[in-house]
Amino acid sequence: MLFNSLSFAFFLPVVYILYWFVFRKLKQQNILLLVASYFFYSCWDWRFLFLLMFSTLLDFYSGLMMQNAGSERIKKIWFWASIGINLGFLGFFKYYNFFAESFAQLLAGFGFEVDIWTLQIILPVGISFYTFHGLSYVIDIYYDRIKAERNFVDYSVFVSFFPLLVAGPIERATHLLPQIKRARVFNYAQSVDGLRQILWGLFKKVVIADNCAEYANLIFNDSANQSGSTLVMGALFFTFQIYCDFSGYSDIALGTARLFGIDLLRNFSYPYFSRDIAEFWRRWHISLSTWFRDYLYIPLGGSKGGTWMKVRNTFAIFLVSGFWHGANWTFIAWGLLNALYFMPLLLTNTNRNHIGIVAEGRALPSVGELVSMAGTFMLTVFAWIFFRAESLTHAFSYIRGIFNSSLFELPAFLPKSVLALIAFFMAIEWIGREKPYALAEVGTRWPSPLRWSFYYVLIIFIILFMGKEQEFIYFQF
Repeated sequence: MLFNSLSFAFFLPVVYILYWFVFRKLKQQNILLLVASYFFYSCWDWRFLFLLMFSTLLDFYSGLMMQNAGSERIKKIWFWASIGINLGFLGFFKYYNFFAESFAQLLAGFGFEVDIWTLQIILPVGISFYTFHGLSYVIDIYYDRIKAERNFVDYSVFVSFFPLLVAGPIERATHLLPQIKRARVFNYAQSVDGLRQILWGLFKKVVIADNCAEYANLIFNDSANQSGSTLVMGALFFTFQIYCDFSGYSDIALGTARLFGIDLLRNFSYPYFSRDIAEFWRRWHISLSTWFRDYLYIPLGGSKGGTWMKVRNTFAIFLVSGFWHGANWTFIAWGLLNALYFMPLLLTNTNRNHIGIVAEGRALPSVGELVSMAGTFMLTVFAWIFFRAESLTHAFSYIRGIFNSSLFELPAFLPKSVLALIAFFMAIEWIGREKPYALAEVGTRWPSPLRWSFYYVLIIFIILFMGKEQEFIYFQF
């Protein structure tokens, strides 16, 4: 069930009405959310619902066993059992064929031809996200940061709450569980705010991302026959596609959760306005970046050690982040490239120079800020080529195709309507960059007729310029 589908348009109002106007007690509401979440997930593939339920039960029971353990040895056994089983499932479904095929290729390089058995494995949607929910919960209990949850329904809602189930944000028990356990009161203003964020998320997804996807796919799938300038346009189209696709999903998820009185972790903060690559990574997929920071980077020593330790830990977190995204060497190359981008900032201790909002309190950036944003954006566009390419060979041939005399030709694809919509979108994002999402600022202070006219314009844009329906990119991760 896609967020941008008619089935979700029927599903959400039904759950919303039942939640606020039929099941008014907290226990009833949480049971409803759990049932709705399991139904939502089963619409993808009901067989993998049992995997989700098993993972939930495993971590819930492991948490209780660790908290009640009579010795450190028993506590450690339950901890590593939960970690091992969770990562085992994730590794099998997501990486088995990758490792098998890579091993066969390695042996072939030494002259050994082997027949590696591969499986036609279907990747369960959302497995990377709900696995990380459970891992953070178990780790926090092991290190005595939180107490184990004793209500199975409440814990199950934390793991499988339908707005975040299939593509995040990756929540923490310390943030979400208290909200699930606390009585929630209907708030009209909160619901309106949620709908406004859903509207902006839908605009980003179906108008910007899906239209950009059509041209990005055309160019990347036939890159060998395209001019250098057209390949640049393909990389740009994918750059806006992936941002509007994933941040659009996140906006819809956060807005939907707010309809039920729940605030999820923010996942994006206008990353394409970043002034260096460190700022970009503080603003892109924030829940994943902070997850790796807290559960990988800091345990490895963080930035407390010498230069070698900082470099090692930085490469580790970027490479693991790349590998998290998928079983392909292109993702590892993408992570490695971003680590290389990060190195000059780390070695010169300037990686925290840009903490605040660019041009805060001003309508326009300074020349220096504009140059910094443009440079960071170009580095990001280049890195996305590896992310989008089918293989490393494809990525390198795509890059070689850019740098020749055809780079200065007129691109084969210059869709004026799509480019105008991108410009409109970026203008709205720039105006609203000091708020959690663009429409939280744009239009909220206007007179009511003007404000509603603007919202209707967005709805008309969604109807008129809706691209061919595309599945959200991050569902494959």
